[in-house]
Amino acid sequence: MRKFLKAILLFIPLSIAIYILMVIIIGNLNIGTLQKNLKYFVGAYGHTNTRIKEVRKNKAVDILFVGSSHAYRGFDTRLFEQGGYHCFNLGSNRQSPIQTELLLARYLNKLNPKVLVYEVCPIAFSTDGVESTCDIISNDVVDFGALKMAIKQNNIKIYNTLIYSYYRQLLHRDANFTEQIVKDDDTYISGGFVEKKIKYYTQEKIEGNNKAALNDLQKESFEAIVAMTKAYGIKLLLIQSPVTKATFNAYVNNDYFDHKMQQYGTYYNFNKMIELNDSLDFFDGHHLNQNGVVKFNKAIIEKVLPN
Repeated sequence: MRKFLKAILLFIPLSIAIYILMVIIIGNLNIGTLQKNLKYFVGAYGHTNTRIKEVRKNKAVDILFVGSSHAYRGFDTRLFEQGGYHCFNLGSNRQSPIQTELLLARYLNKLNPKVLVYEVCPIAFSTDGVESTCDIISNDVVDFGALKMAIKQNNIKIYNTLIYSYYRQLLHRDANFTEQIVKDDDTYISGGFVEKKIKYYTQEKIEGNNKAALNDLQKESFEAIVAMTKAYGIKLLLIQSPVTKATFNAYVNNDYFDHKMQQYGTYYNFNKMIELNDSLDFFDGHHLNQNGVVKFNKAIIEKVLPN
C-alpha cells in the first residue's frame, strides 16, 4: 500500500510536467489543428499588444474608457482630447467584466482617472469570456492576477494559453515583438482607439430572439468593478454604445438590461439618445464607422461629461 501511494505521489507531478511540456511543444509547432485548445493571440485582432505597451508608459488621465470592441472602436481619444479631456482607451477584443476587473486592478491606480467610462454591451455580460481572457493573457503580463482569472473561469483553453504565455514570458520570447500600427483596414491611434477605414453597413435581417443576461461570473466581476471605482473615488459612467436598429431590436428585453444597469450607477443607453443612420454611420451591425464615432463622441461630450 505504501509503495502504491508513493507511486501515485510520483506520478502526479510527473504527469503535470509532461502535460506542461506537451503544451509548450504544441504551441511552438504552430499547427492550427493541434492548437484548438490553445489560443495564443499575441499581436492579434484589436491591437491589444500595442495598447498594453502604451498604457504601461501612460500617466494620470481625466477619463479612462474600458469595454469591448465597442469601446476601442467607439471612443476616439483624439476627439475627447480636443474637448479638453486627457484620456486613454483600455478596451480590448470581446472584453467582458472578468477581463475589465483584471485590467483595472493592474492599471487603475497608475492612470488615476477622474472618470471611468464603462461601455456596457449586453453580449459581454452573458459571454463565457474565454477568448478575451486568452487575448489578455497573450498580450499582457502573466502574474498571480492572471492565474486567479484562469481559475475563476476554469477552462482548458485558458489554462493552456496561460502555460504557453508564461513559458514565452520566462524566456523573453516576445521581448522584441512590435505590432503593426496599420492592419488591413484598422489603424491604431495613440491613446488606445482603433480607427477603421471608412466603410458603410449593408442592412441585413436579424432575428429578434436575443436576450440580455448577466451570468454569475460576469456579475461578480462587474460588482467588483463598481466597488473598486467607489473605493478610489472615481466617477463611474455606464454607457451602452449605439448599434444598428436591427441589432438593438433583436434583443427582446432591452428594458430589462437598462433597469439592471441603472441599479449600479449613472447609465446612458445611446441607442435611445442619439439618432444615427444604419447605412451611413456604421460599418457593421455592431460598430460605428468614423462618421458615427464623431457624432457619438460629440453627444457624450455635450450631454454626459462634466464640464
